[in-house]
Amino acid sequence: MRDVDAVLGTPWHELPSADAVVAAAMEWHFNPATGSRFWVERAASLPFDPRKDITTLADLNRFPDVSAEWRDVPVEDLLPAGLRGLGRLPSVWESGGTTGAPKRIVDLGQWERNTRWWSEVLDEHGFPSGDGNLLFLGPSGPHVVAEALRGLARLRGAVFFPVDLDPRWVRRCLQDGQSDIARHYVDHLLDQAEWVLTSQNISLLYATPPLLEAIAERPRLAGLVRDKVRGIMWGSTSIDPETLRLLSTEVFPDTAVSGLYGNTMMGAAPQRPAVPGDTEPCVFQSFHPYVHLSLLDPEDLSREVAYGERGRVCMRQLSPEVLLPHVLERDTAIRVAPVPGFGGDGVADVQPFSDGGKKIIEGVY
Repeated sequence: MRDVDAVLGTPWHELPSADAVVAAAMEWHFNPATGSRFWVERAASLPFDPRKDITTLADLNRFPDVSAEWRDVPVEDLLPAGLRGLGRLPSVWESGGTTGAPKRIVDLGQWERNTRWWSEVLDEHGFPSGDGNLLFLGPSGPHVVAEALRGLARLRGAVFFPVDLDPRWVRRCLQDGQSDIARHYVDHLLDQAEWVLTSQNISLLYATPPLLEAIAERPRLAGLVRDKVRGIMWGSTSIDPETLRLLSTEVFPDTAVSGLYGNTMMGAAPQRPAVPGDTEPCVFQSFHPYVHLSLLDPEDLSREVAYGERGRVCMRQLSPEVLLPHVLERDTAIRVAPVPGFGGDGVADVQPFSDGGKKIIEGVY
């Protein structure tokens, strides 16, 4: 098992090939000595032997999407046997629950690895490090984003100032037609942000696009951000290109602005720096090869769309804690060709996917 451990635990700056990660993940998660109860028992019902027949990224298409089962499966069944007895229990994080009950994952370090890589990407964007603190406008739990941003603050020598929000409450207010309550709640969040910015040395800000738009509408608060913040990270909801352009070039013109696509199930996919020839203003890259994104034709999910075309996001996570070999996300995006320095395809202009079922309300998160 040492070779498996080496591949799945490789430092983020010495990444193995995608197919090597696939083979190692199959051995780890389906070996009774190291795998979780969920996957070891599931192997008997699969029409193939994962440890023998699944060796490439393309082979992962043979798996069903089991992520819906992670809404109510006991978390003990998700923890790989090879990670038990490490002296600490795993953290448990939930998805946003936008279209139903939330899904859950266990975490013993994959988010920390992902965040270290994300911090290096921010260096390439020119974000400040060791000079000022981080103001976070987001949920403290059960979502993972606060844990990730707290770790990011440590890596960048920043004190972490959280302003907690409950996105599920805002979404419920909007679903019930109570937009006035949702707006009042946003004002409550921005009042707290203003108190922090007024008194503290803040150089980094994390907020969702709706909250950034709300900040832009409050002159004093927007002025504090312009005067103090040198790097803005946005994520958790979609944003149209024109609004992003206005925020980046007119509202906060002297501040580095970088987006983040991701969720609890896939991890963080930060915006990569622009390269010559880019036609999309914001391209996200997943933590390849541990997280792989592909864009599928919504009318034929067996076919990947061409570069420059929009498709439905399919995510695969292959970490020591989590095996999700085939998850259809509630998003669409434009497929972007790989560039040097980043593995796998990029995705751009991420938008919610609607199949005519339950209405998707993004809210403020």
